[in-house]
Amino acid sequence: MSERVTGAAAADARLRIGIDVGGTNTDAVVLDEADRVVAKAKRPTSPDVTEGLRAALDAVLGELPEPGLVTRVMLGTTHATNAILERRSLGRVAVLRLGAPATTSVPPLSEWPEDLAKTVSAGAAVVRGGHFVDGRTIAPLDEDAVRRFLAATPADAIAVTGVFSPASADQENRVAEIIQAELGEVPVSLSHEIGSLGLLERENAAILNAALYGVARDVTGALQEALRARGLRVETFFAQNDGTLMAVDYAARYPVLTIGSGPANSLRGAAYLSGVKDAIVADVGGTSTDLGVLVGGFPRESAAAVEIGGVTTNFRMPDILSIALGGGTIVGAEPRSVGYRIGREALVFGGTTPTMTDAAVAAGRGSVGAHPVPAEWHDRLAAAVRRADDLVADAVDRVALGKADLPLVAVGGGAFLLAPRIPGAPEVIRPEHAEVANAVGAAIALASGRLETIVPAAGAGNDRATLIEKAKEEAAARAVAAGADPASVEIVELSEIPLSYLPEPAVRLHVKAAGPLAR
Repeated sequence: MSERVTGAAAADARLRIGIDVGGTNTDAVVLDEADRVVAKAKRPTSPDVTEGLRAALDAVLGELPEPGLVTRVMLGTTHATNAILERRSLGRVAVLRLGAPATTSVPPLSEWPEDLAKTVSAGAAVVRGGHFVDGRTIAPLDEDAVRRFLAATPADAIAVTGVFSPASADQENRVAEIIQAELGEVPVSLSHEIGSLGLLERENAAILNAALYGVARDVTGALQEALRARGLRVETFFAQNDGTLMAVDYAARYPVLTIGSGPANSLRGAAYLSGVKDAIVADVGGTSTDLGVLVGGFPRESAAAVEIGGVTTNFRMPDILSIALGGGTIVGAEPRSVGYRIGREALVFGGTTPTMTDAAVAAGRGSVGAHPVPAEWHDRLAAAVRRADDLVADAVDRVALGKADLPLVAVGGGAFLLAPRIPGAPEVIRPEHAEVANAVGAAIALASGRLETIVPAAGAGNDRATLIEKAKEEAAARAVAAGADPASVEIVELSEIPLSYLPEPAVRLHVKAAGPLAR
């Protein structure tokens, strides 16, 4: 499906394209400078992901009278997630922990799935170093041990994790200097730039990030080649997992932050298309339905550690509940889905496989395809709709956390599967262009940066105010590095969580800065 949107005012001079690669479909939209949708397309996601991306790009470009007016392309992609889940295209990582003698009892990668650890690890070592939670040194950095490890461990990239490095990153930064001096421009993943408190989870995030450098390079190259082949000279940005954007160079350094970008894009797109800042969002795709919560127009973030491909990490991710319900879900074979093959396998498309799309059509909730649903399937499909409605109502209750006043915004290509009224939500909102909300979310996103560190609690230190201001400045600098306009960056989140059992009262400080892209 591709569509040139009519009835809107003429497009402004500069256009931008948002693309989101989902498990079933790849969606693309074109927005003008007034954030109006002027073209949109949905294409099946190809097994290699890239071909589906190119098809969606071609579809929307074909609807534009002047494709040369496109100045920016924003991409939300599943490349990183797929690489981890499928154990492919991952780099070999030398894993260096600064934590002896304090942390030697639990070596790096101890809890990883065996096949993933074997694929990723080029070798690991724990050397003297690390800090206490208040920033004091546990042990001086053993620079000679670092050099010996580097010399003996050839790798595609290096992941460095220091104990409590969010409190003091000096040792991690010093190791990065040593790596550059010894090995040149080998990619280095520093844990304090990626994860939060929690040594093993932060270390895991840093290792995955390092393993994804090659994937990031490949997808960036594929996107830029696709754009060059179509005569487009544009800025490119990648969506990250908090619903904001990052420039290509930033994404190349932190590819792990693209994991979770799909659901985050959908929530941001739902907020924009509906005009609702606080709501439950149900994004119904071909394979699953992702439910999340909007807080002030941004995704509510998960407070728990997130598992990716069997590895527990602790970098910020949207709080998403996924249920096995999508347009391609096979009736009677849940949770299996026909996925991107729905266009030829579903009954309404002339196939022989009963899907939830067929069930919704038979229930009168939508009209897709050119073939009627055979009468002999109606009772079975009606029962599937009832089960699906119960599943959705239960999921809404779980994500609402007891709040019964939040409307539900239905988006995604399979949004018509949802009932007109859903228990637990006072209203179901179905905005225009809901089927491509994820691509819209990528196109309208801000650039952001965040920082997590430890500062004295109120009244516990004279330098508290200075440290907080320094954290704000660093978060703003990271937002600018991600592509934000320096003159428009604002601190959009500042939270403090008290830390227990310390000799001096302290808090974990989380700062997020965001702003529109630089012109």
